Amino acid sequence: MQVNISFLPALAVTFMLMFARLGTMTMLMPGIGERGIPTRIRLVTALMLTLVLLPIYRSNYPTVPMANFAPIVGLLIQEVIVGAVLGLTARLTLSALEVAGATIANQMGLGFATAVDPNQGQQGIIVGNLLAMLGVALIFATDLHHLAIGALDQSYSLFRPGEFLPTSDVTQLMLAVVSGAFKIGVQLAAPFLVFGLLFNLGLGLLARLMPQLQVFFLGLPISLMIGFAMLFAFVGAVMLGFLGHLESVLLGVVR
Repeated sequence: MQVNISFLPALAVTFMLMFARLGTMTMLMPGIGERGIPTRIRLVTALMLTLVLLPIYRSNYPTVPMANFAPIVGLLIQEVIVGAVLGLTARLTLSALEVAGATIANQMGLGFATAVDPNQGQQGIIVGNLLAMLGVALIFATDLHHLAIGALDQSYSLFRPGEFLPTSDVTQLMLAVVSGAFKIGVQLAAPFLVFGLLFNLGLGLLARLMPQLQVFFLGLPISLMIGFAMLFAFVGAVMLGFLGHLESVLLGVVR
């Protein structure tokens, strides 16, 4: 009995190309791509996704002669770019919570209160870190990560291997995601913007009426107390608004 294994080199190349796309997206996805997640877990997740999708989309990849590495390198770079676009779409959408947190902190008087963000391993505004951690937890609690996996599956219809990337569409997508994240972040912090405007206006009038009063020492504790009370009251609505925005973005990618 003779076993033909001539297909293995081509299969290995296809596996490498798919792993480049799926692995790049996995490294950038919210939740799985956080710094607190061990690298081995992220690699195993990307490996399992590749093994699941390989039998389905193996035929989508063009047959490239093994003797010519230039087309293989070109395909590899293209797959990495596609994975980065998909991963950054979800990552930049999550930044809406950081925008909202920074805006809320400035209105409360906590704009200079920073701490290490456990998700990214760098300094961040403490309210933004809190909202980002809540957002990641709710993504998994509400199964929105299933839509991200669905976007992986749909990406082989949007970005076919071997074809030229629609750079104009990708640019418009990135611009829409960034502008949408900033817009929704400001909208989520709208009640705190109104509070900050009215509170500072009242402090200004009080300072004009009573110049001898130390307005800063009186206003900061009150601003913190009212701000934390509002944050406790509105955090549910803020997270629901963010989840709705993230769902619309992911559904737009999937469809």
